[in-house]
Amino acid sequence: MPFYSFHCANCAADVELLIGISERPVCPGCGGRKLTRLPSLPAPPARSPGLIRAARAQAAREGHLSNFSRAERKKR
Repeated sequence: MPFYSFHCANCAADVELLIGISERPVCPGCGGRKLTRLPSLPAPPARSPGLIRAARAQAAREGHLSNFSRAERKKR
C-alpha cells in the first residue's frame, strides 16, 4: 500500500496516510472524511551511485569485503 498525502477540509491538517486505493481516508486528527488528495512531489535525482561508492570505500578501509565480488576481493 502506498502513502498518500491529504488535506483535511475540517481541521486544515495535511496528513500522509498509508491506505489502499479502494479505501476511503479518514483524518487522524478530527475523524473527518472531507480529505482532498494532494499532488505528489517528484522524487529527487538518484544519488545512489555516489552513496554506494562511498559505502564500499569505507567497507574496504575497515576490512569488510563481503559486499565485493570475488574478483574485486583479489584486487584488494
